[in-house]
Amino acid sequence: MATRVIIVRHGQSTYNAKKIIQGRCDESVLTEKGIADAKNAGQALSNIKVDAFYCSPLQRAKQTAEIIHSCLNNPPALQPTEQLMEIDLPLWEKMQKQEVLDKYPTEYSHWKQQPHQFKMVLNDGQEYYPVLSLYEQAKGFWQDAIAQNQGKTILITAHNGINRCLIMSAVGIPPERYHSIQQSNCGLTVLNFSGDFGDSVQIESLNQTSHLGLPVPSYRKPHQGPRLLLVRHGETQWNKESRFQGIKDIPLNENGKAQGRKAGEFLKDIEIDFAVSSSMSRPKETAEIILEHHPGVSLETTSELVEICHGLWEGKLEAEIEAGFPGLLQQWKDKPETVQMPEGENLQQVWDRAIAAWSKIVANYSNSESPRTGIVVAHDAINKVLICSLLGLQPDNFWNIKQGNGAVTVIDYPEGAEGKAVLQAINITSHLGAGVFDKTAAGAL
Repeated sequence: MATRVIIVRHGQSTYNAKKIIQGRCDESVLTEKGIADAKNAGQALSNIKVDAFYCSPLQRAKQTAEIIHSCLNNPPALQPTEQLMEIDLPLWEKMQKQEVLDKYPTEYSHWKQQPHQFKMVLNDGQEYYPVLSLYEQAKGFWQDAIAQNQGKTILITAHNGINRCLIMSAVGIPPERYHSIQQSNCGLTVLNFSGDFGDSVQIESLNQTSHLGLPVPSYRKPHQGPRLLLVRHGETQWNKESRFQGIKDIPLNENGKAQGRKAGEFLKDIEIDFAVSSSMSRPKETAEIILEHHPGVSLETTSELVEICHGLWEGKLEAEIEAGFPGLLQQWKDKPETVQMPEGENLQQVWDRAIAAWSKIVANYSNSESPRTGIVVAHDAINKVLICSLLGLQPDNFWNIKQGNGAVTVIDYPEGAEGKAVLQAINITSHLGAGVFDKTAAGAL
């Protein structure tokens, strides 16, 4: 049985509001907005049975945890632990960003561009690597917490930096991608551990903010490149039946059309400048439904974003695939990167063409005076490999990413096409009536 983990960043603090670097300084407390957002997070989590609740002892996180704790039904005791302390930036604490830029320009550049190599030389001459140290701290927390709570639901309230390292170390995202994951104040992230720490972990969702009145996280500024809203198509009848569809052009069923309408309603107040979809009918129809709220936007389609070709598996249920190709389905589940679909594709082929298509989209919409926002509607496998690539993962991490029918993922390019992407949110399904958890049908690809 999986161990489910919900990770929450603390509410806005007084130092957040003043744009002062906090680190492990324990002077700041929640603002009125921070308190209100913590209450909203607590309400969003109120009906979830929580078996263990850990928090950072720093008061901005502990205060957030206490507010959430008061909203839960029969909550467990709150467990503050130093393993959830924020990143330690002793030379920068209580300084504003501009002060750091003025005093430590080279170090700040390393912090932003090579966080895994970023070091501080302390007053005693000792060299200290804040991100690498925090990454190890996160691994230590997981080793203890997962072992103690197998098959249960764990709630964590901590900070931006440590939350990033918790997510990264759980899934296997390398430390150099530290700035590729966003954690908004009181945003919610859900991870599913399949076994012990070190076994496969699925990102069910990243940085949900709809409970805060924000359908998707706000732009980071300045912002030179596009924002891409990556959407998986709505449900088909073959999804519902868990039948492998691949490049068979199966249309949306009625629930899939409803999911498209809900996604359209969810995104209707966001200014959409462009739209791209796979050329297949199910993502194309999903995109057209969403664009009913954006009548001035034309839809571009591309065959490079079509679903993985399952070859002789297409149209079949799992039992039929096992009967015809003994052992290959289990290999697909355990080591997907090693499977050549009979008369179909392998994952590397899908990876190469999806990333090529994505790179073209980013490049095409990066050269503008102001940042543009577009939707890209595709498929389960396509979306998974794109997200894996942007997180610095490999094809063998394919199953670490979840994509529900009608789900929305938010990807920013604050430094344009030449810079690294920032995953602002992954697999938002709150608009589908699911609450915090993704309750869309698992289905087949």
